[in-house]
Amino acid sequence: MKLHVLLPALLLACAAQASLAADKVVRFAFRVAETGFDPVQTTDTYSKAVLAGILDAPLEYDLGARPFRMRPATAAGMPEISADFKTLTFRIRPGIYFADDPAFKGKKRELVAQDYVYSLKRHYDPRWKSGNLYLLENAQILGLSELRRELMAAKKPFDYDREVEGLRALDRYTFQIKLGTPDPRFIQNFSDAGTFGAVAREVVEFYGDKIMEHPVGTNAFRLKAWRRSSLIVLEKNPNFREMRYAEVAPPDADARLRAEVAALQGSRLPLVDRVEISIIEESQPRWLAFVRGEFDVIEEVPADFAGEAMPRGQLAPHLAKRGIHMQRYPRVDVAVSYFNMEDPVVGGYTPDKIALRRAINLAVDLDKEIRLVRRGQAVKSQGPVPPIAFGGSTEFKTEMSEFDPARAKALLDLYGYVDKDGDGWRDLPGGGPLVLEYATQPDAQSRQLVEQWQKNMDAIGIRMKFKVAKWPENLKASTAAKLQMWGVGWVGTTPDGDTFVAMGSSKAKGAANRSRFDLPAYEALYDRQKSLPDGPERQAVMQDAQRLLVAYAPYKFHVHRIWTDMAQPWVKGYVRNLFVRDFWKYVDIDTAALPRPQ
Repeated sequence: MKLHVLLPALLLACAAQASLAADKVVRFAFRVAETGFDPVQTTDTYSKAVLAGILDAPLEYDLGARPFRMRPATAAGMPEISADFKTLTFRIRPGIYFADDPAFKGKKRELVAQDYVYSLKRHYDPRWKSGNLYLLENAQILGLSELRRELMAAKKPFDYDREVEGLRALDRYTFQIKLGTPDPRFIQNFSDAGTFGAVAREVVEFYGDKIMEHPVGTNAFRLKAWRRSSLIVLEKNPNFREMRYAEVAPPDADARLRAEVAALQGSRLPLVDRVEISIIEESQPRWLAFVRGEFDVIEEVPADFAGEAMPRGQLAPHLAKRGIHMQRYPRVDVAVSYFNMEDPVVGGYTPDKIALRRAINLAVDLDKEIRLVRRGQAVKSQGPVPPIAFGGSTEFKTEMSEFDPARAKALLDLYGYVDKDGDGWRDLPGGGPLVLEYATQPDAQSRQLVEQWQKNMDAIGIRMKFKVAKWPENLKASTAAKLQMWGVGWVGTTPDGDTFVAMGSSKAKGAANRSRFDLPAYEALYDRQKSLPDGPERQAVMQDAQRLLVAYAPYKFHVHRIWTDMAQPWVKGYVRNLFVRDFWKYVDIDTAALPRPQ
């Protein structure tokens, strides 16, 4: 048997062996490898999910509340926000402690306001190359961007001890943020521990450039073991504060889930001792491991197995008989292919370049992609903002969802992308071959997606080649603007559409804005919507911004995904909230119901 067939089984065996030391273990898998565990350096969903179980933001989302709402986490209450939305004051609860770590030299380390001040300042330190800096710079925290520019110009290291007007600890447990522009939704950033969770300065200075390997926080878990791209093991943090289960079942919960949530009331969190996350990129071994009971939960049942697992959207009878339960929900995300706007072939703002990208987009058959590759687990995108987020709407329609190869060919012909040498392929208007290079991954779904790309481009006479690499490698190359095209998903961490509109903001180049799109007219719309309160006016501005993205076509917006999670019968209280990354803090394992070894 080949090694690549054995590898998933070997990893699961290792995970099972590690489980023996714990009473209760949640086991599941990521389909994409993590990149590391520093909230400043990481931008991928998977690494941030792990961080969210280790670090604490001041706020968090209520697990079962619908509509979604925030609540205090380490904060003593919700922050005070000035009437002009430019000043936020947070008070942190005393008596919260970091997990023990050698960086603390044997002393207990309390979480204080200065930890949040330091953690936010780290995003401005050029040393760490924060991919999330745009979230803070957009709000213009007074003095921080100016400090960053001053020290970069002088080629000096970032000065964490320099106090600025916009970010200060007022006392041991209180910190205040002052913004240069009104931002009614800036508060939402402080529910995302994966990006703005508190880290201790001593830990960062102790580990230095190896900080990605040593996350230390105040949340329910700590990192026990990590084998890169294969296995992540979290264990209960002995220093975690007294916190009791007091969640409510979401309104659409069935009788089983309501009973489980009721039974868990008052239980001390976390409910399990360990979390083991395997990295299994291929769909088949990930699904089969769940079916065999080797995983307790499967996030996003692979599309390849949707017909077997949930025919016509209903849990398959053979799975229901075993007591397996499922949750189906629309993701606050968008799956895109981006064009590097700085690339000499597909980039640029002249009419011929815009026509090329629009033609390519018109040639993509989304109906087939949804039917053949995603097995019906998605809806067409009209723009970046998903319908479930503010700024999105099921009534919003654009050219982005259209499939019109005849119109695509006509656009290419009109702007000189024709076959000049008789080889059957289109050439550039000035001569030379027109060749697209699309970055992709080696997993089964990525292979199916590029097959669709190949067929779509063949149909309009455009040559396309594919560059295959692991996802973390593609992410690194994308951040450095070295990819011409890449297919990727962008996931929201709040119920607001701002992060999706940021995909066209010049301030978010290399982060939310993978295409590196830069258009002053768009930037004006982006800035305007940020300052407006939620309402019809802001919705209209966000839709105008989306129409500009569709017209200039720096992206092909493919779909908004629909996920189905499944859990084994011994998993109790499994509730999926789109904005609670660390679901494992709130689930229990009924050890008496676990299958016995044969």
